[in-house]
Amino acid sequence: MNLQDMFGLDGRIALVTGGSRGIGKMIVEGFLAAGCARVYISARKTAQIEAAVADFETRYPGKVVGLPVDLATVEGCRSLAKELEAREQRLDILVNNAGAAWGEPFDTFPESGWDKVMDINVKSPFFLTQALHTLLKAGGSPERPAKVINIGSIDGIRLNPWETYSYHASKAAILYLTKRLAARLVEDHILVTAIAPGAFESDMNKAARDHGDAVAQTIPTKRIGVPEDMAGAAIFLASKAGDYVVGDTIAVDGGLVYGHLGSSIDA
Repeated sequence: MNLQDMFGLDGRIALVTGGSRGIGKMIVEGFLAAGCARVYISARKTAQIEAAVADFETRYPGKVVGLPVDLATVEGCRSLAKELEAREQRLDILVNNAGAAWGEPFDTFPESGWDKVMDINVKSPFFLTQALHTLLKAGGSPERPAKVINIGSIDGIRLNPWETYSYHASKAAILYLTKRLAARLVEDHILVTAIAPGAFESDMNKAARDHGDAVAQTIPTKRIGVPEDMAGAAIFLASKAGDYVVGDTIAVDGGLVYGHLGSSIDA
């Protein structure tokens, strides 16, 4: 077996939404190291895009292209697709990573906190995938299918202790939407999967970012995730090595979901 052929992404063209920081940036770094020809990154804030592109330019000249866009609306999703269509004839890998969170007590949880999170975490991945369907079909073949990877969360599998109602609902929804999209798009040689991250240092996961040592003690592996953990999972799913994985979700969490005993109360 040729490991470079199995796990390499030589010549592939990818789009990573929310790719300017956090988990998205970890995935971009991995795709570039694995040989992607070009990686497009999107984010709402132009300054974040410019900073990320400048950072990658020092190590991977000319391989990262930033496209500022707000994906919270269908119009924004279609606008990003048009930008890609003007630049590329195909898209091999789409990572729906852009996300939002909102925490507030049940009694005061606002409609705005519901809509913002559901729009970017559930509506956006669906309509962006729909808008990029033609490019993804052009990138897929029986021998080398195109890939869509949705970034969920272990909070879509199990509860966290915070009152993040719309976040919990959205992350459960995207994991089930992954299955439904997979069932439809496999006929077009587009394979849809998902990653459910656990504790990774990011602006969204402030607990892991600011209290990593304490958080690590709650994880079976006794550490929070590092960029290689996230990049490795994404490369596996995006590469030939993951060509027989369809509709599944991989929890990348140090064992919190599937390797943690929890507690019991004796009667």
